[in-house]
Amino acid sequence: MAQLTEGMKAPMFEGVDQNGKKVSLKDFAGKKLVLYFYPKDNTPGCTAEACNLRDNYDEFLKEGFAVMGVSADSEKSHRNFSEKYSLPFPLLADTSKKILTDYGVWKEKSLYGKKFMGTVRTTFIIDEKGIILKIISKVETSAHAGQIFKILK
Repeated sequence: MAQLTEGMKAPMFEGVDQNGKKVSLKDFAGKKLVLYFYPKDNTPGCTAEACNLRDNYDEFLKEGFAVMGVSADSEKSHRNFSEKYSLPFPLLADTSKKILTDYGVWKEKSLYGKKFMGTVRTTFIIDEKGIILKIISKVETSAHAGQIFKILK
């Protein structure tokens, strides 16, 4: 798949959230969506990012945005993570990595000289018509909501 860019139609997706509920991009037709991809539940950066979005969730709702996270973790892992940190938004379990691949965030990474495949932390801001407004590839985990609001102004 070609690299996604701002102004493109967001790839359609369907998955299951932490509560076993089916969720798809179609569910957000007519709504704006903050779709964020993160590497792993219960890791320091991912926890900081999720909690920052949680702490600003009311502001997102006020601005007309839904928020949803996606990672390759299981539904059970997402449920534990969501309950532990009282996350008010869905977390999609993409264990097949189809959504991650379609959005171009499942890539080769390197840590201590070792190469491996993993999720590159990225956020897509999608408008009411399913068009990608913004792509944030340099995510400030503990200040992500502020980063998003700044970009949207």
